[in-house]
Amino acid sequence: MSPKILRRRLHHGDIDGKVQEHLDTSENLDASSEPLLEDPDYNKKGIQKLDNSKVKASTLEDIWNDERKKEQLHWTFLYSQLITQWAHTLANNAVGSRSLISRLLSHSPNTPNRQSNRMLPPSLSPLQEERLRHVQERLQVSFDGSRTEHQDALKQLWKLAFPDRGLPPLKSELWKEMGWQGEDPSTDFRGGGYISLENLIFFAQTFPDSFQRLLHKKDGTRADWEYPFAVAGINVSFMLVQMLDLNAGIPSSSAGIRFLEMLEEDEMTFDNLYCIAFQMMDAQWLAKHASYMHFNDVLKSTRTQLERELALEDITTVKDMPAYNLLR
Repeated sequence: MSPKILRRRLHHGDIDGKVQEHLDTSENLDASSEPLLEDPDYNKKGIQKLDNSKVKASTLEDIWNDERKKEQLHWTFLYSQLITQWAHTLANNAVGSRSLISRLLSHSPNTPNRQSNRMLPPSLSPLQEERLRHVQERLQVSFDGSRTEHQDALKQLWKLAFPDRGLPPLKSELWKEMGWQGEDPSTDFRGGGYISLENLIFFAQTFPDSFQRLLHKKDGTRADWEYPFAVAGINVSFMLVQMLDLNAGIPSSSAGIRFLEMLEEDEMTFDNLYCIAFQMMDAQWLAKHASYMHFNDVLKSTRTQLERELALEDITTVKDMPAYNLLR
């Protein structure tokens, strides 16, 4: 199999979101959704063989006690749901987002759902709402190679990546040197959208040393088959959107809720997280001695590590994350 075939097979899958679908379905499952081990006391028809000598007859008192316990649990659940709804109604109707009830709700411990690792969406301040809306509006913009501003952004990225080289045409084999799949970079944005290009530009402008080291693969002992830089960057953007639950109205994943808290402190939290994630992905790549076909596994490990760091206490900004020290 030729290297060209390998390259296209890997990255078309990644950009279409299949990697992230795999991550979402594997990391959000708990033990209750895994297949049960086969019981040796089951016959071929799936009927359990019971030892009648070990079966105890239930008395009327046992049955009554069981029914009472079920009823108590049922009403306890309904009552807790009613209290939760009542509290949220008061919080939503209160004047000002920083009312007492809103504060209590935003700081009270959330209990994740065992099936989906979801939490109750937090109450947002006006500043959080505005900044979240801005990020989500950016996510709705697809890359359009016919738009002048999108073409200009691609040219800007080239100048940041190769400041000492001339600007190639928008369709040129030279774009492959940045890690695009073909001569036309616009065909690689299907899964990431325009925001993934904005992320790459922000990375190059904010952390130019780290950007150049990753672009030119300057750190560590590298594999013969390396990941293409630009296409990997699009995958990192897509992974972050999924992890932070940004396609929801209000994120309710644990990482998404922490993101909302950080967003109030820094409106560029998503872009800064992107830089950390890209640098972290490269560090994972080197630690695993990975090569081209291991990119999916490395991206999955990167997501797991990011979620762990976001779950740490006393993390209020991106700069508080341990992985921030990887950036130069």
